[in-house]
Order: sequence, then C-alpha cells, then structure tokens
Amino acid sequence: MKDLQNFENSSKKEYVKNMFNSIAGRYDFLNHFLSMNIDYLWRKKVIAIMKPYQPKNILDVATGTADLAIQAAVLNPKQITGIDISEEMLKIGQKKLFEKSKDSLIHLINADAEHIPFENASFDACMVAFGVRNFEDLKLGLSEMYRVLQPKGIVVILEFSKPTQFPVKQIYGFYFKLILPFIGKLVSKNNNAYMYLPDSVSKFPEKEAFILLLQEIGFKAVRAEKLSFGIASIYFGVK
Repeated sequence: MKDLQNFENSSKKEYVKNMFNSIAGRYDFLNHFLSMNIDYLWRKKVIAIMKPYQPKNILDVATGTADLAIQAAVLNPKQITGIDISEEMLKIGQKKLFEKSKDSLIHLINADAEHIPFENASFDACMVAFGVRNFEDLKLGLSEMYRVLQPKGIVVILEFSKPTQFPVKQIYGFYFKLILPFIGKLVSKNNNAYMYLPDSVSKFPEKEAFILLLQEIGFKAVRAEKLSFGIASIYFGVK
C-alpha cells in the first residue's frame, strides 16, 4: 500500500475521513461478515468491563455507525455521546438510532477525536472500538480523552492486535493480508480501504507499548486483555 502521507497528497486524518465516507454504506455488512460476527462479542466484552463502574455519561470516540454506543445502552446511562469525523458513517449511525428508538439516549456529533468539543471532566467513561489506530496524533487523541474524563473516570479501548502463537499467527496473517483486502475491495468498491486495515494494525503500538503510552498520559491501573487468541485486545485505564 502507498504510504498514507503520499496518498492523494492528504494527511492521515483526511485520508481516513474520506475512506470511511466512501465505504459507509457497506461498512456494517463488511464489518460483521469479515469478522464472522465476532466483533459483536468483542464489544460485548467492553460493555461487561464497564458495567461495574455504572457510568452515567459516556463518550464513544470514533463511534462510526454507533455499534458500540448502541450496545452500551444496556448500562442504563443518562446519556451516550458519539463523535466521529466521518459524516457518512454518522448518517448510517443516526438511522440505526431511530430504528432502535435510541435517538433520545445517544447523540452523535461530527467531531475530531484530537479536538474533542467538550469541557474538562465532562464524562465518567470514554470508550473506543477500532478507532485509536486511525488517529493522526495518537498521543493527542488519548490526551483529549483523558482531559474530558472526570477524576476516577475510566477509559476502555478495543483495538486489533497481532497474534503471536502458532498456528493462529500464520492463519491470521494470510486472512488479514490477502483474503480480507480482496473481499473488502470487491464489496466496498474502494481499492484502498481494506488494504489500509492490515497496514494500520501492523503500525499500531500495541500491548506493552500502548500500555506505556496510556500511563505516560496519566492513566492508572492500566491493563490489557487479549481476545480471540490475540486478534484483538482491550485496554483499560482509570484517570
């Protein structure tokens, strides 16, 4: 794949925004199909981790089509706010909220995760599903999440990771680098979107490196949990 900085002479942020705008209509289908619906179980695990903290005001960063925000409704919060830079993804998400009668509980806003448009200490929980690796400035985006959290507020981040055990590592590599981009391109009609996915995962500072970054920003009690043999990971921290 071409380097993101050279693709159409755009920044990573603009590239990601344009990419998700272009595939928004097919995103949910591909997301569930390519993961064989395991992504739903991963999000369910995020909600289970959050449940003991009973968050009332939740921020869903890089909400996309609002899948995680919708699942978080079972926590009985007062309000869930989802932000995303892709207008087209948010349109799909808003339609889903109306269909599920969640539009009074969940509010979607077109906003940049690296410049979150809320005051300090506005939320008692921040969550992200498969979004942080898309940040142009990862440290800034995480710092913004820290800023808008109340003291003792929690952050829960679900992100792809790279399995290391045989034979999962080999099977995952074959599927992720060859099969997934082929199917993604065929269905989404976007030549680059599903080539970007494995590329972005390979460059993401996962596991210990990501834990150290969260600690550097100020999060405490940081921990990570592998899911599905290390295909995905959940990171947790407290402000």
